[in-house]
Amino acid sequence: MRSPGKTLALLALAAGLPAAAHAATIGNAYHAAQYDYREFYAATDHKTFRVVLQGNPYPGLPASEVARRLLPVLQANKPQPHLTFTYDTPAEPPHPDYRLVLVFNPANNLTSSAVCSGVTRFKPGTPGQIYVYAVYCRNDLALAEATGRTDSAAPDDAAMSDLTKDLFGVVFSNSPYLQQEDSGHGHSGR
Repeated sequence: MRSPGKTLALLALAAGLPAAAHAATIGNAYHAAQYDYREFYAATDHKTFRVVLQGNPYPGLPASEVARRLLPVLQANKPQPHLTFTYDTPAEPPHPDYRLVLVFNPANNLTSSAVCSGVTRFKPGTPGQIYVYAVYCRNDLALAEATGRTDSAAPDDAAMSDLTKDLFGVVFSNSPYLQQEDSGHGHSGR
């Protein structure tokens, strides 16, 4: 005998209704000509990689609680290198200074170059709807960026997990078309 939940899911699927899913929408992806996945891998493999959180996507929770609950989600969905995400800012800034900046509810006119230079501007968010602007920086240079949207009730729910997994797959793409080789396939405007 099937469980009632499984039966309802099968009925919804048969009726053409979407089953419960946590689809994230990723858009506005861009990789600078200087982006090279091999550089990202070399800079982060078996090392810590700093994440900077800007804004609070869950206004009902203190920002510190959001950060605490979000870090394991980021780690569980990390890109391929064996990296460890951290929020810690080093006493002496590393050179180069690689980091991922996640801006929640960014202003419409916020650019990736501004984000990498430490500038943030926000717009009002909608409770339960997450909108994040992810920017991978090397010093003040934006190497890659993308935006992501999903409906999420908590920093550690399945929807946020799916969003981070999909977002990391785009921002930290290892597509051969983005590699800096003389193959004629680079994203350097050739």
